[in-house]
Amino acid sequence: MYKQYWTYIVSNKYDTTLYIGVTDNIERRLAEHRSGQIPGFTQKYNCNKLVYYETYSDINQAIEREKQLKKWSRMKKDNLIDSINKDRKDLFGEEISPLAALGRNDKSE
Repeated sequence: MYKQYWTYIVSNKYDTTLYIGVTDNIERRLAEHRSGQIPGFTQKYNCNKLVYYETYSDINQAIEREKQLKKWSRMKKDNLIDSINKDRKDLFGEEISPLAALGRNDKSE
């Protein structure tokens, strides 16, 4: 069975704050961010809009990428997001569901 892991970036409504995370279930994790019921950074800063993601079949690669992105400057993170999502629209929904089902965009190949 194919297992998929996600390294992702969520932002707040005004794109002033970014949160970088890893999950094995992007739909569940975004629902947790959006509900605002789990205490922590994303609740405090209202980060619930998916603005960037990468998928991996190896959890260790996803975690390493998360660590790498967290060390980057804000400008470098913004450039990465802009490379696929210049308008900073929420990528959850139409974009994620087909990718989750098909397992495309895997960076571990």
